[in-house]
Amino acid sequence: MQYLLKSEPDVYSFDDLLRDGETTWDGIKNPQALIYLRGMKKGETCVIYHSNTGKAAVGMATVLSVKLDPPVPPSKMTTPIVRLKAGKRLKCEKTLAEMREAKVFKNSLLFRQFRLSVIPLTPEQYEWLIA
Repeated sequence: MQYLLKSEPDVYSFDDLLRDGETTWDGIKNPQALIYLRGMKKGETCVIYHSNTGKAAVGMATVLSVKLDPPVPPSKMTTPIVRLKAGKRLKCEKTLAEMREAKVFKNSLLFRQFRLSVIPLTPEQYEWLIA
């Protein structure tokens, strides 16, 4: 599965991820977003989206690992420790306005749950973003 990960560029931007090479994706509090984070698997790809400032999909990342700390049954609400590795910058940033107009995003959580910072992408949405 692929995901869209929102980041505020004045807090941690895609350029910061490129500089660092990899990072722990943290600061997520929304219960639905935490469920998506816990469901991530090593090797899955993510599109990094700059929220608030820029409002555009800007780059790629790969999930290196997902750990629960402490390890508990999946039914418990725990914050996963997700490690991401920087990928490439998108050849063409896709703005929020462009996404809003794209048919592949018609029923996306991106426009139904605006505050959700981790959003699963369909294969069609992912391909549209990276094209």
